[in-house]
Amino acid sequence: MLSFRRALLGRRLASEEIHQTKISNPIGLAVFSSDALSSVAYGTQAIMDTIGLAAPAAGLGGALALGAMAWSWPAALGITILLFILMFSYNQTIHAYPSGGGAYLVAKDNLGEVSAQTAGASLLIDYILTVAVSVSAGISAITSAFPVLQPHRVGLALLVIAFIAMMNLRGVKESGAFFAVPTYGFVLCILTLIGIGLFKAWVHSDQELIEVVQHQVPSLSITGKLAGIWLFARAYAAGCTALTGVEAISNGVTAFKEPVSKNAAMTMRTMVVLLAIMFLGITYLSNHFHLTHYFATDETLLSMLTKKIVGGGEHGAGKAFYLATQGFTMAILAVAANTSYADFPRLAALHAKDGFLPRQFTSQGDRLVFSNGIIILSVAAAALVVMFHAREDHLLDLYALGVFIGFTISQTGMVVHWRKEKGPQWQFKAIVNGLGALTTFSVMVVIIATKFTHGVWVVVILVPSLVFLFFNIHRHYIRVRSKLAASRTDTIYPHKNRVLVLVSGIHHGVVHALSYASTIAEFGEIEAITVDFPDTQGRDSQALEKLKSDWPKYCEGVPLRSIRSPYRKVVEPLLEEIDRMRRAEPEYILTVIIPEFVTRHWWENLLHNQTALRIKTSLLSKSKVIVISVPYHLDPVLD
Repeated sequence: MLSFRRALLGRRLASEEIHQTKISNPIGLAVFSSDALSSVAYGTQAIMDTIGLAAPAAGLGGALALGAMAWSWPAALGITILLFILMFSYNQTIHAYPSGGGAYLVAKDNLGEVSAQTAGASLLIDYILTVAVSVSAGISAITSAFPVLQPHRVGLALLVIAFIAMMNLRGVKESGAFFAVPTYGFVLCILTLIGIGLFKAWVHSDQELIEVVQHQVPSLSITGKLAGIWLFARAYAAGCTALTGVEAISNGVTAFKEPVSKNAAMTMRTMVVLLAIMFLGITYLSNHFHLTHYFATDETLLSMLTKKIVGGGEHGAGKAFYLATQGFTMAILAVAANTSYADFPRLAALHAKDGFLPRQFTSQGDRLVFSNGIIILSVAAAALVVMFHAREDHLLDLYALGVFIGFTISQTGMVVHWRKEKGPQWQFKAIVNGLGALTTFSVMVVIIATKFTHGVWVVVILVPSLVFLFFNIHRHYIRVRSKLAASRTDTIYPHKNRVLVLVSGIHHGVVHALSYASTIAEFGEIEAITVDFPDTQGRDSQALEKLKSDWPKYCEGVPLRSIRSPYRKVVEPLLEEIDRMRRAEPEYILTVIIPEFVTRHWWENLLHNQTALRIKTSLLSKSKVIVISVPYHLDPVLD
């Protein structure tokens, strides 16, 4: 079993080998940017899907509804402007927080715990959604090329999640090197596609985009203009899914090689430039070639665009390029989840370190990764995939709000940070982050207003619910710490000790337990207790009579007392008797010894009842009671 684990995850890493997990800029781009870069595969599509759904509701039908698709271009331009604002803002965050400047740490340092937990909760939700959306979109890419796989979407998505989880359990450096191939393959394919598309558009002198807009969108009345504004706002909010993952590099600064801030900032700039080029290029060409996309359409917009530009026939270079593009799109969308696998465990560990999540999230596994966070993320994302049938268009309405809450809190925290620090050019830096906070807050309001009834309400309720849970966990840890804290007035004072040995009959395990009991108490303080089920006449059972007759032969000098249980219960009568003894003899510490036999194979335990486990679990909640298990191995083996 151990050798299989080593083959699966690799050799264990010692704590001093942490430097071996540091990554270079090219690997960092693959690890932390795959989410943001891959979003171009569904960003423009999300805008058009929203327009297609909302146009009839806004009173736009026929040519108006079709023409409204062209609004995806100005929406994309606005989103790109916001992208560069975020880049400048987060570059400052990276240099101000070289140990990792995620929204959680920035808010904690500058805005207080409530803001920090709100930012953390929203980002944790967003990371889970990132995995579910990215993997589902990856499956859509491959089923667009091979429609025969459509019925197997959920199963394929679950296999992808399991594979990504395993790679991340091996460590961020190894998973980053592995995922670099699909990341750079996808970027190369999209840039090539855009280059060919622009060449065809300009050489063949097709209609310019502005002409398409003018001819397809007739003049609107005042009512129509108000509906158009609402429609554009919804489209803009939908397209903001392309910005999720932008903050990932600032969260993972410590994963980069020295100098960490410089390398992380350079990687973020590269990511933003590539993202802007690909997002605008796909949107422009989709409009230029008059492509549209509607909700629940099986084929993706990117698949349609690739066929339009290079062709997707049965043979030839066009078919090969189409399949390569779809393959790399599927690959990067599948591994875009790797951004969440890099950030979710780190963020959960920060929460746990501060006492707002269970301590288990701080534990690093054999490969110096936060294994528990990886496993929880995988299970939660898999559940979403099953619930929403691995359809990203069903999940996108829940998306983006969480990350924009984090954006807003982080940038607001940075404004407070610069005002407190008052270093060189602090006013300019505060203005940059203030602009970032204002724009992201505005987008957050638009997302809530336009998509609240389409699923965003779930996130609006879930974030404060998680914050409430976090603070309850925190209060628990504070209470435990205060109870365990020793003071100078604490003294060690002697207690009388009464040892109770629970027996069900005479066997090697009971004799072994009685022998051990004699080493921790004076002989006169030991007592054996058994539970007896009387017969239908109310007399002692035959088993008890035999036990009493055999007792002096094996355990002479140790008193045996039986507890009658007319209702054939074992645990409850024992607990009642122990409670009675605690009340009658408050000066005593009760040590309860439970003989347990241990089988060689785990499955053999299933053949026996778990009475000992139930007794131990119940006694742990009682004060002044010590529980000791004395194992007796039925088939002892040498370790």
